[in-house]
Amino acid sequence: MNTLLSFLVIFSVLVFVHEWGHLYFAQRAGILCREFAIGMGPKLFSFKRDETIYTVRLLPIGGFVRMAGEDPEQVSIKPGYEIGLVLNDEEKVTKIYVNNKSKHPEAQVVQVEYIDLEKDLVIEAFDDEGERVVYHVHERADVIQDEVPNQIAPLNRQFGSKSVGKRAMAIFAGPLMNFVLGFILFVVVAGIQGVNTNQVSFVAEGSGADAAGVQAGDVIQSINGNETNSWRAVRKNIEAHPDSTLSLTIEREGSIVEVDAETASVDLGPEQIGQLGVGPTSERTFTGAIMQGFIQPYDLAISIFKTLGTIITGQFSLDYIAGPVGIYNITGEAASMGIITLVTFAALLSINLGIINLLPIPAMDGGRLIFLGYEAVRGKPIDPQKEGMIQFVGFAFLMLLMIVVTWNDISKLFM
Repeated sequence: MNTLLSFLVIFSVLVFVHEWGHLYFAQRAGILCREFAIGMGPKLFSFKRDETIYTVRLLPIGGFVRMAGEDPEQVSIKPGYEIGLVLNDEEKVTKIYVNNKSKHPEAQVVQVEYIDLEKDLVIEAFDDEGERVVYHVHERADVIQDEVPNQIAPLNRQFGSKSVGKRAMAIFAGPLMNFVLGFILFVVVAGIQGVNTNQVSFVAEGSGADAAGVQAGDVIQSINGNETNSWRAVRKNIEAHPDSTLSLTIEREGSIVEVDAETASVDLGPEQIGQLGVGPTSERTFTGAIMQGFIQPYDLAISIFKTLGTIITGQFSLDYIAGPVGIYNITGEAASMGIITLVTFAALLSINLGIINLLPIPAMDGGRLIFLGYEAVRGKPIDPQKEGMIQFVGFAFLMLLMIVVTWNDISKLFM
C-alpha cells in the first residue's frame, strides 16, 4: 500500500507540474485551453474552472493539455441547419444549441445561411418570419450539442495563431517545470541532509581504501594529482578508474599523507565504474544546498545522454530503462528507505522526465519544438497532414516501446 500511494503521489505531482507548465504559459499567450488532464483513458472525475475542464483519468501513464486549434473542432454547423440562439443584454449570441432546442424555450430558433465562429464571429440566418438577420457572436460563446457545451475558439485564441516564440514557450514550459521541481527538491534534500565534503566519514571493511590505510576523518585533497576540493570531485576521480591504482594525497590531523589504493570495478548500466569503499561527511550550508540544485541535475543529464549514446554504439539494453512497472518497483524500494530517499528519487525522476520529453522524437515536446524551429527557419509551418502523420508514427513508436519495456520490467520480476 505504501508503494502504491508513493507511486501515485509522485506520478501525480510530476505530471501535474509538467502539464501546469504547458497550461500556464499557453494561457499567458492567450490560447484557449479546453482541458487539463492527469492520466489517460476514461474520466474518473472532472470539474470546470473558467474556460478549462480539469480532469483525472483512469490510466496513470501521462497527461495532457488540450489547446484550441490543435484538434479539429467537434461540432460543425453548416448553412441550412436550424439552431437555437441565446443572446445576452448586448445582443450578442452566448449560446448556440445544435439540437434539443425544444428543451430550451428561451432560445430563438433560426435557419443558418452563413456562419463564421473563428474570424468574423457572425451568424447570418433567417428568423421565423423569413427575414435575414445578422447576429454577432460573443467570443466566449458555447456551442451546445447533446447538452454538452463546447466554447468556441476564435482564431486569436487558437494555438496556431500565436507567434512561434509563444508556441515554443508553451511547449517548452512542461519540461522546464520538471527541471524547476527537480531543482527545488534537490535543494530541500541538501538543506536537510547537508552537502557532502571531501572528508571521509567511513571506510568499508575489506575495501581498497581499507587495505591502503585510509581512515575516517581523512581529507582527500587530490587523486592522481587532480585536486579534489569536493566529494563530487572525489567520486568522479574514483569512478573514472575501475580496477586501477590511485595515488591519494590525504590530510590527516594536520599532516599530509600519500597512499596508493586499489579500486574495484562495479557494473553500472552501460559502463564500468571504480569503487574505493569510502563515504563522505556532510555539512549544512545554504550556498551548498543551492549548488546541489544545479549540480545533481547536470550530473543526471550527463548520465542519461551517456545511456542514450549506447544506442549508437550498439551497447544499449532494455535493462537501462524502466517503464511504469519498473518505476513502480523502484518507488517501493525508495519508499522503504525513508522520506528523504523517496524525495530524492522524485527529484531524479522529475529531471529525467524533463530531459526525455525534450528529445527530438515526434509526439513528444522535443519533437514539437523541432517542427516549430523548422517553421521559424522556413517562414511557414509544415503541412498539417504531414506533421500529423509524423506525430502519429512517433506516438505509435512510443506506445510500442512502452509495451516492450513494460514486458521487460514484468519479466524481471520473475527472474
